[in-house]
Amino acid sequence: MAAEYRKRVVVSGRVQAIGFRFFTCRLAESYDVTGYVKNLPGGRVEIVAEGSREEVDTFLRHASQGPTSARVTEIKSFEEPPVGGFGSFGVSY
Repeated sequence: MAAEYRKRVVVSGRVQAIGFRFFTCRLAESYDVTGYVKNLPGGRVEIVAEGSREEVDTFLRHASQGPTSARVTEIKSFEEPPVGGFGSFGVSY
């Protein structure tokens, strides 16, 4: 099925070296989304998700909070045209 919706979220705060990417990948298993999560320079994390609008928005709402050890200070969200090509959700390096 082709992705109908794509969103990119950049999360700032205490979000690296605390299992944020692992948390996000595990959470993605509960949703019908594809994409990736990766660390960015400056201690931020980027999440890109594709799927239905409802699944993507619900997934990102939960994922952008991170695990309990995270301290999120800012979330920037960008809607983008869906590209497709993701077979699953995983960590990008």
